[in-house]
Amino acid sequence: MSSTSNLAKPKLACEIAADRVLAGRLTDKGDGLEASAARELAPGSVIPDLVENNLRQRDAVRAGIEAALGAVARHSKDVIAIVPDAAVRVMLVEFDTLPSDQEEALGVVRFRLKKSLPSDVDKAKVSYHAQKVNNEVRVVAAVAMASVIEDYERTFRDAGFSPGVVVPSTLAALGAADAKKPTLVIKVDAHTTSIAILNESQLQLFRTLENTRGVTMTGEQLAEEVYPSVVFFQDTYHLNIEQIYIAGLPESGGAAPALRAQTGADVQELVSSSQLGLSPSGAVPRWRMAGVVGALIS
Repeated sequence: MSSTSNLAKPKLACEIAADRVLAGRLTDKGDGLEASAARELAPGSVIPDLVENNLRQRDAVRAGIEAALGAVARHSKDVIAIVPDAAVRVMLVEFDTLPSDQEEALGVVRFRLKKSLPSDVDKAKVSYHAQKVNNEVRVVAAVAMASVIEDYERTFRDAGFSPGVVVPSTLAALGAADAKKPTLVIKVDAHTTSIAILNESQLQLFRTLENTRGVTMTGEQLAEEVYPSVVFFQDTYHLNIEQIYIAGLPESGGAAPALRAQTGADVQELVSSSQLGLSPSGAVPRWRMAGVVGALIS
């Protein structure tokens, strides 16, 4: 959502989820985390939403950031801030061309988004990434209310850190996916199931669905949730999904048989044990760390 592109990429990332704060520090090699930490939040501390401020107990969230990042940061203060998917709208928009000037291009993107957003785009923060696809330009746009993002940023600053980059959880997690061939990435959290399909490392479909089951979702339920998106991708691009990455489920292996039966694709967890690093404060759930790992190794 925002970035300090003229500065070096932060070595720290911190995700604020509905029920906990997760943090990690990148190794010098850049291939995983050197250290990771997590702090649980009381129910109701964070309520992800597109319009209303998400941080209902800011002091508790600030304390969680201080504790989690404090355990891994060393002397670093610059951090990639990762926010819930439900706080940001991610859209794919196609253009014939875009102006070469970034400010002009952003204006064009904002104008197109006005037609499809329920909230006032003039009060929103918009960031985008343009992908060349054949003779068209496909834009991946992330849109969030300025007040929502600024509340997250202010809480990081109050905790003593500088959030130079703010990114939604699943877009961050995609940095951990090897997506040279048709790849489905599924990320589950307490409120949403996000589905991304990539090919040749380009995002071709993105959907965030309401999730009423949370992380207790079964493999069969997950396969049922993603099936319409898989069919749409196959019908649109005439390609079959060849690999599937899962994040956010404590027993993601339980989803593998249903997803494999549905697609024939190889199914694996998005984050491997070797990427997680040491946890100075006890075990950090690997299945929850995709956003932090992806943001740092991308």
